[in-house]
Amino acid sequence: MRVAFVIFDGMTALDFVGVYDPVTRLRSMGILPDFSWSIRAWTETVTDDRGLRIVPDSVAESFEGFDVVIVPGGFSTRTLRHDSAFMAWFRGIEVVPLKASVCTGSLLLGAAGWLRDKPATTHPSAIDDLANDCREVRSERVVDAGDIITSGGVTAAIDLGLHLVRRFAGEAARLRIAEQMDYRNGITPEAPDRG
Repeated sequence: MRVAFVIFDGMTALDFVGVYDPVTRLRSMGILPDFSWSIRAWTETVTDDRGLRIVPDSVAESFEGFDVVIVPGGFSTRTLRHDSAFMAWFRGIEVVPLKASVCTGSLLLGAAGWLRDKPATTHPSAIDDLANDCREVRSERVVDAGDIITSGGVTAAIDLGLHLVRRFAGEAARLRIAEQMDYRNGITPEAPDRG
């Protein structure tokens, strides 16, 4: 399984790291030894909304061959969704079977047109921004609509990561990783919301 993490200037680092940590433990803990990932961006370096610099694995490249793409949020999503060059590259994730977002990353999925017939969630401050681009805005921490999964504000990144772990490797793997992370909230099984 191959995962692409999309990063961009002005993102919220916890949106990225919060999902990156539990998902990549699938390999580091030996649960899915063939699990791999790439960090992809439109620019050669990315600076988050507080000045943290991150260097992606690839710049402005195709998303061909990936099984999953994960998109963080951040205040800059509100302007990026109107950036024609960025969105032309971002729409390339259409070829990826499963798309997931944290926080206002759902604004980018919505701007690309992929949420029109789906329920979704986002950070509470962006509900009005998302409302025109999806079927229904929900207040759940994670909304699983099958081929698109969205999660709420910042700390919901961990919940999304553990939800993805369950989708990829089952409930036992989710519980094992949540315990290793000492994430007590993630140890109680949750019923997935599938639209």
